[in-house]
Amino acid sequence: MWTLALMLLAAACLFSLGVALWVICSHFFIVHIPAAIGHPVKLRVLHCIFQLLVTWGMIFEKLRICAMPQFICFMQDLRLLKYDPDVVVTDLHFGTIPVKLYQPKASSCTLKPGIVYFHGGGGALGSLKTHHGICSRLCKESDSVVLAVGYRKLPKYKCPVSIRDCLAATIHFLRSLHAYGVDPARVVVCGDSLGGGIATVVCQKLVNMPDLPRIRAQILIYAVLQVLDFQTPSFQQRKNIPMLCWSFTWYCFSHYLDISSSWQEVIMKGAHLPAKVWEKYRKWLGPENIPERFKSGYQQKPHEPVNEAAYLELSVVLDVMCSPLIAEDDIVSQLPEACIVSCEYDALRDSSLLYKKRLEDLGVPVTWHHVEDGFHGVLNTIDLNFLYFPSSTRILNVLTHFIKGL
Repeated sequence: MWTLALMLLAAACLFSLGVALWVICSHFFIVHIPAAIGHPVKLRVLHCIFQLLVTWGMIFEKLRICAMPQFICFMQDLRLLKYDPDVVVTDLHFGTIPVKLYQPKASSCTLKPGIVYFHGGGGALGSLKTHHGICSRLCKESDSVVLAVGYRKLPKYKCPVSIRDCLAATIHFLRSLHAYGVDPARVVVCGDSLGGGIATVVCQKLVNMPDLPRIRAQILIYAVLQVLDFQTPSFQQRKNIPMLCWSFTWYCFSHYLDISSSWQEVIMKGAHLPAKVWEKYRKWLGPENIPERFKSGYQQKPHEPVNEAAYLELSVVLDVMCSPLIAEDDIVSQLPEACIVSCEYDALRDSSLLYKKRLEDLGVPVTWHHVEDGFHGVLNTIDLNFLYFPSSTRILNVLTHFIKGL
């Protein structure tokens, strides 16, 4: 019996070693680390750790032990949270929606800004724990009350459940600002990655709710703002850059929108939408809207003729809850001022540039910060010790300065 146990243990160790070697080798063959990114070794280590989690998650998913996002979230949430003595953190529920409330410990008779924060993660990853460090620092350094929303996500819940949760939590917060000492004239919605896209949608939804305090500003950190076009310059240039390679992007996209993975090639060729749709949205999505300095090496390719079967299933990408960048002018023109953060080495970079232009064209004030050495998800390294990247602090400083100026 002991011999069998030892043999199984040895087999498990060898398999684990093989998985780790495969991840490391594939990383060096597939992933590109640009010379302009500082601390390339750190980024390689960070990406290998992430890819190792993804690989084990996919193995467990194939074995039907658990879904890949569940495994990664479990591993992410094992980290012990660090609590700042100057910040009071309270776990609450708004109805059934879990939230974390961050309040400056120092007592004050003046009302403070309020920030509603939606975490990123592609609808699959991220949690109240993964973004605890960000929210705690934001609360302390901007002297604001921060509400982080723990919306439901994959694998059980798909779009638009996350948006409904975030909208409901935001409305609940707006109706009880007095209880948390928040100034009704200085409420901000904020999010990174998918959370930034959700913040945009929430902002757009609240435009038609005049009975609630008006949102003062929107902060969008490398946000997911459109899921129509995957042929933008940044997707061509950055699809093999950590931490958002195309394979993981596609997994999140297809599962979050609940579409068949068989349409991957069709979408990459732009054949999932008819020519009339591309023409309609060209005024907002066309590459001519992106500054020339961001189009180095870009080759514009014509969209292939529409695959009608794909269009029937994928027309969901035209819903403004999935692609808030294409909301109508009468909605976008009413939005509050924005702070937009984009990163150079991010496949989603151009969505931020396109939305910035849309807002400015409609007279909405925009504060834009472009992180020349940044990559997707870099803000989350702010409390990762050895894997910390200085650009995360620069982003936080931009957010803090913007909020203090409201």
